Amino acid sequence: MEDVPDPQVPERARRRTYTAKYKRDILTEYESLNRQGRGALLRREKLYTSLVSSWRDQRDKGVLAALARPAGAPPASAAEKDAARLRKENLRLSGELETARQVIAIQGKLSALLDQLSTNSSETNTEK
Repeated sequence: MEDVPDPQVPERARRRTYTAKYKRDILTEYESLNRQGRGALLRREKLYTSLVSSWRDQRDKGVLAALARPAGAPPASAAEKDAARLRKENLRLSGELETARQVIAIQGKLSALLDQLSTNSSETNTEK
């Protein structure tokens, strides 16, 4: 005969997890009820008052933290600031390098032109 596990007992116990929406809904309902209604809600959902209290504290701390946080993007970390500074410096240096390459190219062309002019000038002087 095969050993069938008891369907009422899981093989391994798991903690219950609650979504933020579920917590919010339970808190809203819990706070709108009287004492008997609260007890019935806790029994129906298989919750403890300590859990509801901790959810309330989490909610209140979250609201206070959200109100204390300044508007806009969060401040960048030191690493992000350093990376942004290095990217900006890299762009600046790349621009300077391109300018220097263009100057060198122009100087090379000018040198070749001057060399050609001096060669032509010396040839015309020797022909006279």
